[in-house]
Amino acid sequence: MRSYRTLFRTPEFTPFLLSFAADAAAGTIGGLALATLVFRATGSPFLSAASMFGPQLAQLLGATFLLSGADRLPPRVILSALALAFAAGTAVLALPGLPVWAVFAVVLLQGLVASLGGGVRGGLLNEILSKDGYVLGRSVFNMLWGLVQMAGFATGGALLALLSPRTCLLLAAALYVLSALVTRLGLTARPPRSSGRPSLSATWRTNALLWSSRPRRLTYLGLWVPNGLIVGSDSLYVSYAPQAAGTLYACGALGMFVGDMAVGRLVPPTVRPRLATPLRLLLAAPYLFFVLRPGVALSAVAATVASVGFAASLVLQERLMSLTPDDLAGQTLGLHATGMSALQGVGAALAGALAQLTSPATAMTLMAAGSITVTLTLAALGRHEERQPAVPGTHPGALSEPAATD
Repeated sequence: MRSYRTLFRTPEFTPFLLSFAADAAAGTIGGLALATLVFRATGSPFLSAASMFGPQLAQLLGATFLLSGADRLPPRVILSALALAFAAGTAVLALPGLPVWAVFAVVLLQGLVASLGGGVRGGLLNEILSKDGYVLGRSVFNMLWGLVQMAGFATGGALLALLSPRTCLLLAAALYVLSALVTRLGLTARPPRSSGRPSLSATWRTNALLWSSRPRRLTYLGLWVPNGLIVGSDSLYVSYAPQAAGTLYACGALGMFVGDMAVGRLVPPTVRPRLATPLRLLLAAPYLFFVLRPGVALSAVAATVASVGFAASLVLQERLMSLTPDDLAGQTLGLHATGMSALQGVGAALAGALAQLTSPATAMTLMAAGSITVTLTLAALGRHEERQPAVPGTHPGALSEPAATD
């Protein structure tokens, strides 16, 4: 599958994207509104960043208990239920007089239930598309995410200039309801990909099996850590430039869109694997210049250029799927989504703490330096791994045994 026309003729691909777009728009507008609300109430860069990205830390706990459900529960039902749960939680966040501790209690619960979403959605995409269409389809998925972020942050910034943050949160809740409706009406009811019931033991066994291979571990770390540190820098836009945060987020989304389009559609498959390290370095390098405290215009350019590097995740996801059997696609991608979200939450918390001690600009620069260090270290470990002789008759990184079921 080499053309967008063929891709969009695939049954269910369009409603799948539309439901995701509504969900992503809700998260974007709601996240910006919540961060603004918390920053206005507390004046704290740390709490503002934590309210927007900190809930992703809770996905670690959710993944410990729930992630086996990504392959063992019917995807349409789960995606609809998750969207409705987020709609309810977002509506609660809009209640007047809600104390800060209650805000974080709600977003903690949202993070717990969100741990299933990435795996279910990723596994469903793997079912909807053929093998030769996965990379192109995933690039469109990522490009849509970039477009929705760009439009959502720009719209969110404009709405916050006209409406209160609580009204924007209610609009986000309505978008979550729309996502649930599109999922329910536009997607086919599918059975679970794997047998057995979701359980804590099944989640732990499969996660341990996925983590047991060194090539997969390095791929997971490459997906999680450099990305998470740079998202930590992104989380400081509200405190770095309060009146232009929506613009900076929109510019970052534009760069993400350009990168995913180029890597997914224009770069030959034989070249893609060699781009993982350069793209991750590009992701961080422009943030080194924030130590000079550039104005909004230069900051927007830096955010745009840097975000092209998010396309590294497309390259690394392709590598990850080549190391994983189809019946574990949901939990494999769910572990990736959960780990990435958790590291983004760690990055946001770390960046917020550094900003409290220094300044947002200094914290952004330090996070970028850390991301570059991790990328270079992982690249060196990957080269060492490639030099190791493979065991005869095996494929490097392949699972050596089937996942256990209950």
